[in-house]
Amino acid sequence: MTMKRQGLGLLRAFLVLVGVSALCSVALGTRRGNASLDQRGHRHRHPGHLSLHRHRQRAGKEGQVLHRSKRGWVWNQFFVIEEYTGPDPVLVGRLHSDVDLGKGNIKYILSGEGAGTIFVIDDKTGNIHATKTLDREEQAQYTLTAQAVDRDTNKPLEPPSEFIVKVQDINDNPPEFLHGPYYARVPEMSNVGTSVMQVTATDADDPTYGNSARLVYSILQGQPYFSVESQTGIIRTALPNMDREARQEYDVVIQAKDMGGHMGGLSGTTEVKITLTDVNDNPPKFPQSVYPMSVSEHKVPGEEVGRLKAKDPDLGDNGLVNYRLVDGDGINMFELSTDSETREAVIKVKKPVDFETKRSYTLKVEGSNPHIDPQYLAWGPYKDEATIKISVEDADEPPVFVAPSYTFEVEENAPEGTLVGRVHAKDTDVANNPVRYMIPRYTDIEQFFSINSEDGMIITTRPLDREALDWHNISVSATEIGGHHQDTKVRVNIRVKDVNDNPPEFATNNEVLMCESVAPGKVIETVSAVDKDEMAHRQHFTFNLAPEVAHNHNFSLKDSRDSTASIYVLRKGFSRLNQDVYYLPIEINDNGFPAMSSTNTLTIRVCSCDSKNTILSCNVEPYVLPAGLSTGALIAILACIVILLAIVVLFVALRRQKKEPLIVFEEEDIRENIITYDDEGGGEEDTEAFDIATLQNPDGANGFLPRKDIKPELQYPLRPGSGHTAANSVDVDDFIKSRIAEADSDPTAPPYDSIQIYGYEGRGSLAGSLSSLESVTTESDLDYDYLQSWGPRFKRLADLYGTKDCSINDGDDGEDS
Repeated sequence: MTMKRQGLGLLRAFLVLVGVSALCSVALGTRRGNASLDQRGHRHRHPGHLSLHRHRQRAGKEGQVLHRSKRGWVWNQFFVIEEYTGPDPVLVGRLHSDVDLGKGNIKYILSGEGAGTIFVIDDKTGNIHATKTLDREEQAQYTLTAQAVDRDTNKPLEPPSEFIVKVQDINDNPPEFLHGPYYARVPEMSNVGTSVMQVTATDADDPTYGNSARLVYSILQGQPYFSVESQTGIIRTALPNMDREARQEYDVVIQAKDMGGHMGGLSGTTEVKITLTDVNDNPPKFPQSVYPMSVSEHKVPGEEVGRLKAKDPDLGDNGLVNYRLVDGDGINMFELSTDSETREAVIKVKKPVDFETKRSYTLKVEGSNPHIDPQYLAWGPYKDEATIKISVEDADEPPVFVAPSYTFEVEENAPEGTLVGRVHAKDTDVANNPVRYMIPRYTDIEQFFSINSEDGMIITTRPLDREALDWHNISVSATEIGGHHQDTKVRVNIRVKDVNDNPPEFATNNEVLMCESVAPGKVIETVSAVDKDEMAHRQHFTFNLAPEVAHNHNFSLKDSRDSTASIYVLRKGFSRLNQDVYYLPIEINDNGFPAMSSTNTLTIRVCSCDSKNTILSCNVEPYVLPAGLSTGALIAILACIVILLAIVVLFVALRRQKKEPLIVFEEEDIRENIITYDDEGGGEEDTEAFDIATLQNPDGANGFLPRKDIKPELQYPLRPGSGHTAANSVDVDDFIKSRIAEADSDPTAPPYDSIQIYGYEGRGSLAGSLSSLESVTTESDLDYDYLQSWGPRFKRLADLYGTKDCSINDGDDGEDS
């Protein structure tokens, strides 16, 4: 029996299609019949082969032949329809093993994707059912593993084997446009069939099974302007000459339908917004053929006369219009420019117009497109023309000078009232009003010139100096008398002609440095001259030694006849010790008219030089000073100076310590000690904190104290009745008052006295004594019972002054006395 199982195979699989075929015939019609045939063909293909097995012989190490048994079932795909919503689970198929004799001892086990949840198996019969609705778009197939085991021992009777359950598609997903809505642009005037754009829809159904995912495109909105290719979804233009200026935007609706567009298929739509872009298909056009304008004759060049604009409905560069003047008698009097913002042609004055000369002008303006599309060139011409008629208006014009500017010359140093020149202006209006002249003060601040207000004669008001200012630039104003009092100005440039009134002088005033060992005949300097006056082409300077040094034995001068001169040395043996500086006066002459001359002094300094004539020093002081001191000697001198200064400082300090006081007290030194303490004072009997004997000095109390800082002019007598009294009987109050009176009546001394306030209670004090001890011994009518309410801090004070403790207080007083 065992050999039979091994020879025929252990398992056989049967695909049971009874329920499946019926379900497919209900749901899919013809296509379902094809599927059933496929599965039946599968079922009929293998029954005679499920028990076949193969033997493979292999030689082992000992020459044994090993027999490997192969399982007796061959798997194909199982199918289950998606989206099934029937009341009972769908039978997918049935598993059966050759070893299953129907005794119930075989147990079928299913594992893998969805096993136990989506797919369940009857462990006795091997029937597999789908318990849930499946969606092919979520998962197209499931891989499962089947195995037959012994029910009692759970030992496998066959090796596990995999099979696939494939979800069969139905048309349950409509087409979708994932990127909609769409926006497209196409040039206006495009030819029919011009491609606009392509739209694409997607269908989640299986494209390999039936027509569920075969899409067909159609246009629902946008006809007759556009069309769409049914298979590709390409949108094309359907009408010629679509004009953007008539309509710019179109809303097109495209539909995609599956099932090849047949009835019952699902569909989806999307919107496409198509915009016509502009092309240059419209020429510019002036709204008017003639434009009247006017201009006042007082307008200056550059001022605007008027504007015009040609209309072009195209956009951007296609709608740009360039303007130019092409004809007219005013083409030289006016100019044209284009406003960059408004794109208008602006007519401006190019030259001043004159009402009295010409009263009207005509211009012809052309407007054209700079960017022309050759495709639409036949629709031209892309330009237009308009005529401008400009009338000149009369205006009260200011006077006009005969010349645009004037240039005059006047000699410097010319006397006051010298005529400089004349300006002339006239009124060009028909009235021809008289003109008055004036020089604005801001152009001639120092008032060098004046002008005759009637005839325009300009004269000087003082002599002019060319060296101070060689050009005077002033303005002359001409104002018409009458009318609107308009004025105009003209520039007057006055050049001051030069007169030779400045003598020449040295070009530089540097000293000449000469070595002591200079050789005779050597040139030590070449001098040149300058002149503040204008240097004419043939003007030059001549140099000579001044008459007083013409025959000196030290230096000589040679004129080079090129406005320079050379200074020569006549002797040798110069010494800085004998003379370190030489002054050489030189006379300089120019050849102007009248000729001017001046004497300039050349300073020559003798210097010490080395063997190569290199200047070492030009200072004579080192030869005058005695021989230099060594470093040790200088240190000794400085040490002596420091010692002497220390002695002087010490002496001054000792003198200050021994200086006598201003007021001399014969008997005792005065020291005042200010001590702060919190105890109650004992009145005049308290002598520990302050030495009262100072105020009780009989000498101070009796009269005048000698002072060392001044010499009194008058000697004041002693106060009457202020004889010597005992120290203990002196009244301090009287003493202080007497000292104040003496200080106030002393005219010979500065106010050295000061008022000092002491805590002394003198006789006759209204406040009386503040001693707490005295108050205890006196019989007082005061009631101190209120001290009992002040709290524990004042308990001791309340006990001392309270009425309840009078006997105790009396006892204490007795002890104190």
